[in-house]
Amino acid sequence: MKYHIAGFILTITIGSPLFADVPMPQMLDTKEYRGGIAISGNLYIAGQPLVEDALRKLKAEGLTTVINLRTDEEMNNHKSTPIDEKKILEDLGLSYIRIPSGGEKNPYSPATLASFANALEQSKGKVLLHCNSARRATHLWVAYLVKYKGIPMDEALAVGRAVNFGQQPIEGYLEGEIEFSYTGQSGN
Repeated sequence: MKYHIAGFILTITIGSPLFADVPMPQMLDTKEYRGGIAISGNLYIAGQPLVEDALRKLKAEGLTTVINLRTDEEMNNHKSTPIDEKKILEDLGLSYIRIPSGGEKNPYSPATLASFANALEQSKGKVLLHCNSARRATHLWVAYLVKYKGIPMDEALAVGRAVNFGQQPIEGYLEGEIEFSYTGQSGN
């Protein structure tokens, strides 16, 4: 894979102190999330939670906020979304933020990335970022690392591959900031 910055100086800003260090994600041994779950510092990155108990366990570990990237169409598919996540989180007293990302109605965008960064800065504990399979969540995390943490693209992609990066590019989140040229394959 090849990446280069084209006519743009990447602005580095300081993010939330909760996310000051970015350790390599560690996959957790659980089948309670579609696509798996990993932890990097105070951030869990996962696919859709499949059972209510999964969220209860994370709360016991300090989870305070859940950021869901799934679109309305995904959320309305009860085969794909087996639990009423919003209600469960309300009952548990956890913050729930939806930032739909994906598809024609909710394309990847710098605004999505900014919303995610703001949600991280406002969080007071551990955060779960999820989508359906952990791929979009991982892409958003990689874009965040590049733009808000100043991590070089290759290092951020290595972090992403440790979770569930797949083959989708992240340029929509960084549109107009970095020019991408792909050679080879990305993914696990």
